[in-house]
Amino acid sequence: MADTTSRFLKSTALAVAACSLGAVSAVAQMPFPPMGGGGSVVMTMPPPGGVQQPAQPAPAPPKAAVAPKPKPKPRPVTTASTDSGGDAASGKSGQSGQSIIMLVNDEPITAYEVDMRTRFLAMSSGGGDIAKRAQESFKALATNEGVNARFRAAVEALIQEHQGKKSREEIMKMIEAKKTEFAQSLQKQALDGARSAALPKYRKDAQEELVEEKLKMQEARKLGVGVGDEEVGKIIKGIAERNKLTEAQFAANIKNGGSDISVMKARFQASLSWREVVRRKFAAQISINQRDVDKFLANSSKAGEAVDTQELQIQRISLPLPAKLDQASLAQRQADADALRRKFGGCKTTGQLAATLPGSKFEDLKFVRPSSVGEPTRSFLTSAKDGEMIPPQLGTGSLEIYTVCGRRDLKVDEKKREEAQQELQSREFEQLANRYLRDLKQDALCSEPGSGARVDCTRKN
Repeated sequence: MADTTSRFLKSTALAVAACSLGAVSAVAQMPFPPMGGGGSVVMTMPPPGGVQQPAQPAPAPPKAAVAPKPKPKPRPVTTASTDSGGDAASGKSGQSGQSIIMLVNDEPITAYEVDMRTRFLAMSSGGGDIAKRAQESFKALATNEGVNARFRAAVEALIQEHQGKKSREEIMKMIEAKKTEFAQSLQKQALDGARSAALPKYRKDAQEELVEEKLKMQEARKLGVGVGDEEVGKIIKGIAERNKLTEAQFAANIKNGGSDISVMKARFQASLSWREVVRRKFAAQISINQRDVDKFLANSSKAGEAVDTQELQIQRISLPLPAKLDQASLAQRQADADALRRKFGGCKTTGQLAATLPGSKFEDLKFVRPSSVGEPTRSFLTSAKDGEMIPPQLGTGSLEIYTVCGRRDLKVDEKKREEAQQELQSREFEQLANRYLRDLKQDALCSEPGSGARVDCTRKN
């Protein structure tokens, strides 16, 4: 009985090791979502410098004017000194409450605002340098022998606990769940480390963003098109609901990540108000014709940016794996697959090639949409050339070898054409908006408190 248990343990563990963290082709494809202190949060926000396009290029009807807000009077200023018991690093300054580090047309930016914005940018970032650093760190962790030794030990303990109580299939499912849990913990560790390392960079971005927001809101008040708190509140509520959270829970997640919900509200208010400013000034200048749309769709399809703009003509050879998988049989199947790939002479010969290997199964899957295939196989297929056989993929109970024999374009429906037109309008608006913002920054009066000396508003500080 003990010998049977040992063989079961060994064969099952080997089955997992074949696709475990040591071969990170699958888990390394896991996306890195924004994580606050309370878990993943989907925070879809207007980009700081971008503008959402209107549905039509015609100017929007004027909104009820929002009464201009009086400029706040400068609060008592403390600079880097904190004689009254404050903390200059955090922006808190004893009796004054917050230290002012810059005035933008006489409106203050405090050290506390910069700190909160820095933390928010780092927390909500899922791309750029943070994603790259996190991905590299995650791969290093996932291929580390010590990490994999801990994973294998956890797998063996799980098998030992449930062997004889649950079926092999049930245990395999539990192992897959354990692998996902383990990978997610490594993912969070990599992401947290990457964000901490990026804080200095985001502090510069935070101050630049706050300068731009002041200018955007000043211009919105001047034109009477500012967006009020009620509209911003509806957006925040919608984001919370999409994350299956109450507004209070959503705000708590932001706070647990080190920032504050007021930062998100300020970003939305500035972005939406700026959109109305740009619409008021430039909507009549935007004109997108059908030729522009056709060209955009064609380029998107060629670049692979659009989702399922093509179908792939695919063939598959399946090499069955034994019920009691061991290292030797897995190695033999891998060798069989490599031998078939070396003999591959084109799609017309795939069926004959499969017939040379007893037990293999050949399938002509015809045309398949990439979105219907799981990762990492999907990425291999979309990256392959026509007539190419990709490396073998571990499937359910078999080793699978796919061949891409061709592809065909899908007919783009009117919805996609409308989306393309809106995207082109958005790009036009963004170019005009960026130019307009640059002019505002060049004309703005930015100064350091107490000095009266003008600071260049167009540079990263």
